[in-house]
Amino acid sequence: MNIISLTPSDLSIAALLIVALSFLSIRMNLGMTRQIIVAGLRTTIQLLLIGFVLKTLFSHVHIGWITLISFFMLMVAGREVMIRQKRRFSGWWGFGVGTLSMSVSSFSITILALTVIINIRPWYEPQYAVPLLGMLLGNTMSGISIGLDRLTQTAYDQRAIIEARLMLGHEWTRAIENIRKESIKSGMIPIINSMTVAGLVSLPGMMTGQILGGNPPMEAVKYQILIMFLIAGGTGFGTMAAVWLGSRRLFDERQRLRLDRLKNAN
Repeated sequence: MNIISLTPSDLSIAALLIVALSFLSIRMNLGMTRQIIVAGLRTTIQLLLIGFVLKTLFSHVHIGWITLISFFMLMVAGREVMIRQKRRFSGWWGFGVGTLSMSVSSFSITILALTVIINIRPWYEPQYAVPLLGMLLGNTMSGISIGLDRLTQTAYDQRAIIEARLMLGHEWTRAIENIRKESIKSGMIPIINSMTVAGLVSLPGMMTGQILGGNPPMEAVKYQILIMFLIAGGTGFGTMAAVWLGSRRLFDERQRLRLDRLKNAN
C-alpha cells in the first residue's frame, strides 16, 4: 500500500473548517474566535517545528538530543498542568507536583516499554522513544490536571468538613480520604472511557496513523493495545502520585489544613 502524500493545498482545504468555525463563532457571539484561530495556528506551527526536530533526530541518533527534547516536553506538560488548575499550589509546588508525578510515571513506563516490551536497540531510538513519551505525557498530563483541580477545589469547598474531622482526632489521611479517592477517579475517567469504546466508537489515533501509513491492520491493533495499556498505567500512577503529594501539601507537620498554600488562578 502506497502512502498518499498530502500537499499544502490539501491542508488548506482542511483549514477551511477552522475558518468556518471562526465565522460561526462571530455570528453566534461565542467569543471564541481568537481562541479558535490561535489554536489552529499553534497546531500548525508546533507540528511543523516538531516535524523538523524529529527529522533531525532520526538522522542523528544521540541520547543527549533525546534527553533534551524529553526534558523540554516534560517542562511544557508541567506548565500546562499548573495553569489548568483554578486553585493551584503557591511557589514551587504549583509547578513541581504535576511535573514530578509525570516524570516518575511517564518516563519509567516509557523506558520499560522500550527496553523490555518493544526491546528496540538502542533503547532510545527516537522513532519509538519520542512519540511514545509524547503520548504518555499528553494523557498523563490530562489525568493529573483533572485530579489536582478536583482535589484543591473540593478541599476548599469542604474545608469545614475536613477541619471538623481533624478536631475529632482523625489524621490528615483520614480527613481527606474521600476527596482523595474521588480526585483519583476523576483523573482516570477519561482514559477508562477511551479504553471502553476503543474499536467500537472510535479508532485510536496511533492505530489510524499506522493503517493510513500502510501497516497491516493487525499489527496496528497490537501496537494500539500496547499504547492504551501504557497510557492507562502512566495516567493512573501519575494521578495517584500527584493527588497524594497534593493532599500532603494541604496539611502541615501539625496536621492542620493549610488552604493558605493555595492561590486562585484568577
